Amino acid sequence: MYTSLFFLAVVAAVAADKIPDFVVPGRCPVVDEKSLFDEQIPNHPKYAGVWYEIALTNNPYQLLKQCVRNEYSFDGNKFIAKSTGINADGNLMKRNGQILPMPLGDPHLSVDYEGSWIAPYVILDTDYENFSCIYSCTEYNFGYYSDFSFIFSRSPSLF
Repeated sequence: MYTSLFFLAVVAAVAADKIPDFVVPGRCPVVDEKSLFDEQIPNHPKYAGVWYEIALTNNPYQLLKQCVRNEYSFDGNKFIAKSTGINADGNLMKRNGQILPMPLGDPHLSVDYEGSWIAPYVILDTDYENFSCIYSCTEYNFGYYSDFSFIFSRSPSLF
């Protein structure tokens, strides 16, 4: 349902000639998601644990702005996500969600936090012990797309 609402919001913005900054002309880059996903599936239990957000691209849907700590527990099928951090108002905020296989069978995970839209969650690279590079790209009709990326670390800083 949220995906449909998001799509309608994007279409309305395009129709009003007010395309949000994060929606740009073009298509998502080609990524061999199937190979990545096939390699990662057996390692999902190793992906569980705490990940700190080190960097991200501009993302209006990321409500946690600083000191973001993600705790992922894996139940054999999906990750239960509990995230904490500081919001734009400077207050501590907690968010709950899940990271699970795409409902329509696309070869990657999806991220679904309360009060947000389901989005692709593609692990581009990880060593499971130190870092994780996440990418999310969604294409819309009329030749537009939006993409977001994150760098996670098992420690609060890279130093």
